[in-house]
Amino acid sequence: MRLGGGNTTTDTPNPSRLQKHLSGVDYPAEHDDLVNAARGQGADEEIIKALQGIPDKEHDGPNAVSEAVSGKS
Repeated sequence: MRLGGGNTTTDTPNPSRLQKHLSGVDYPAEHDDLVNAARGQGADEEIIKALQGIPDKEHDGPNAVSEAVSGKS
């Protein structure tokens, strides 16, 4: 059972669109830093909710964030 946003394949943002809204993030990055960076880059609610649904931990890089959002981590 996954905790958090309950993302499924149909409501997971496109990884390239997700990373567009995280440009400039210095990794490793904390959960809140990712959400705040996406907001600052003008991310829509789908991206924000996806990031809010990932584990509240330090993420090592863009691939780790994409995997967390897609439920692979």
